Amino acid sequence: MKYGDLYLIPNIIAEGTQQQVIPTHVRSVLATMKYFLAEDVRTARRYFSSLSLFPSIEALQFEVLNKDTDPRALKAMFAPVFEGNNLGVVSDAGCPGVADPGALAVRFAHDSGIRVIPLVGPSSLLLAMMASGLNGQRFAFHGYLPIDKSDFARVVRELEKDSRKHNQSQIFIETPYRTDATLTSLVQTLRDDTLLSVAVDLTSDNEFILTSTVASWKGRQKKLGKVPAVFTLLAV
Repeated sequence: MKYGDLYLIPNIIAEGTQQQVIPTHVRSVLATMKYFLAEDVRTARRYFSSLSLFPSIEALQFEVLNKDTDPRALKAMFAPVFEGNNLGVVSDAGCPGVADPGALAVRFAHDSGIRVIPLVGPSSLLLAMMASGLNGQRFAFHGYLPIDKSDFARVVRELEKDSRKHNQSQIFIETPYRTDATLTSLVQTLRDDTLLSVAVDLTSDNEFILTSTVASWKGRQKKLGKVPAVFTLLAV
């Protein structure tokens, strides 16, 4: 029997934006599917319900795929694919496999000879890079930085040093409740002439994107609030 395919399904990154950011092709593919791997099932069900594609959300079948998933469980999760059905991976926000445990399923698919099909959708990392005006020819994503202040400062200085040496943009993210604290720590740690881009609440009506020197950021009193943010720096 021919295997089904693994589809990587983009999710929204700002509430209420599905009509603007989820392409028609993604909707048409989704409407034909029944089996899904989701980082959080309740979030996935709510997202799919908002798209109004399925006669019944209850008829869809979900398995949890998160950072705690045992790789040995993937074979059972892929049972529908081995039986010829397509399987979708959906993240809590943005694109699966990018700063997301979906990569675990993708690797299993490649190792098992299963076709992987990524679908177009919003990625906060790429949107932030596009809008930063920094070096988009050479950049690196570092996920979350340390919470401990001394470790945070050490890592940021290392990234700044690497950025200057390699002319490389350095990208990282933070949980919404730490957005303001992270910006404050960056401004206190980085050199005044380093360029810092902050992209907040991307694709929403409250989207805010600004690239400026650290010295300029020091003169600003703007509070970003508890919102998702992407930080990019380039040392010149």
